[in-house]
Amino acid sequence: MASPNDLQFQEFEEAAELLSADPGASTLSMSASNTSTPAAATVGGEDVKLDLSEDEEGREESSELLGGQKPSGGFWTFEYYQSFFNVDTVQVLDRVKGSVMPLPGRNFVKHHLRSNPDLYGPFWICVTLVFSVAISGNLSTFLSELGNPSYHYRPQFHRVTIAAVVIFMYAWLVPIGVWGFLTWRQGAERQIGGYSFLETVCVYGYSLSIYIPTSVLWIIPFEWLRWTLILVAMVISGSVLVLTFWPVVREDTKAMAVATVVTILVLHTLLAVGCKMYFFQMAVHVPTTAPTSHPVPITMATKAY
Repeated sequence: MASPNDLQFQEFEEAAELLSADPGASTLSMSASNTSTPAAATVGGEDVKLDLSEDEEGREESSELLGGQKPSGGFWTFEYYQSFFNVDTVQVLDRVKGSVMPLPGRNFVKHHLRSNPDLYGPFWICVTLVFSVAISGNLSTFLSELGNPSYHYRPQFHRVTIAAVVIFMYAWLVPIGVWGFLTWRQGAERQIGGYSFLETVCVYGYSLSIYIPTSVLWIIPFEWLRWTLILVAMVISGSVLVLTFWPVVREDTKAMAVATVVTILVLHTLLAVGCKMYFFQMAVHVPTTAPTSHPVPITMATKAY
């Protein structure tokens, strides 16, 4: 039985005999060291290159399919919205921490979002705030009416709906207005750089996180404490918005920049004060007094005889 080495030598001997019989035969030489370059062939003493680009493209396409690389779908697909929730717990906690502890000179978009805004944090912050405001408001009403014999407690579930409408309208409609205004001013005479719509929504959503613990503390039935808490929450949350949008609007005219910041703060104040006034009203007890009976004067008529 012939070994592999014997067969290899026989092939070389047959090739040598063919070349010696026909010296002008064409030969084909392919370089295996570099597969990316076209193969070279020698025909009649001339070099001919073989184009293998189609095979390479086919191999690239198959490697992409095997690697799982798929193009991003349209806005009607689930993959399109999945990228908006591509954050982990560490990133969300860092952004919440940055929203409750704003520092001068630290832009929330540049220092916390880092060109990766998300909708996961703003969505759950708004949902949590809706339930915390509604539940705390019910408990506050119950505690304020405690001891009133004429009061019968009834769960006010409609407050959940009202809180959801107000909070989600603020978290979406106001960012739409701010983003549209900044985009319009960007096309004005002064070129003003702005944020994307998703970044604007993300900033407004995370700025509401301070109101979650504040709404829970509003259960304490002391008006002076409630107004102190609401003032502290407004300062913290408003600072996040001012530190974020002031570097953008300050490139505009001075009057327009001040008017924009004041409008943002006024809308933010209306949300906080409106929630406090509607959901956390102090019950006013009017003392009831028993009706007093006044003595009826008795008059005696005299008859003359």
